[in-house]
Amino acid sequence: MQYNLELDKVIKEIRRQKAKVVCIQLPDGLKPIAKHIVDKIELETNSKIIMWQGSCFGACDLPLQLENLGIDLVVQFGHNEYERKLS
Repeated sequence: MQYNLELDKVIKEIRRQKAKVVCIQLPDGLKPIAKHIVDKIELETNSKIIMWQGSCFGACDLPLQLENLGIDLVVQFGHNEYERKLS
């Protein structure tokens, strides 16, 4: 199955926010292609990408305490659009 992950939009937003450390959160079905996603984003943004390995059951399932890890931006791939500033 082919997915349009709109990585160009992700890259544009990372650049716009000048995010240096980005946490990517994927549902289990997309985790097998996580390396491809991380490699492409890091190559095109020079940001450090951290892959969240925990659960991802929707927009309400955001990892807690990311501010303490120095995360500038969270990108969650799911069904609905949701935006939350960390700082």
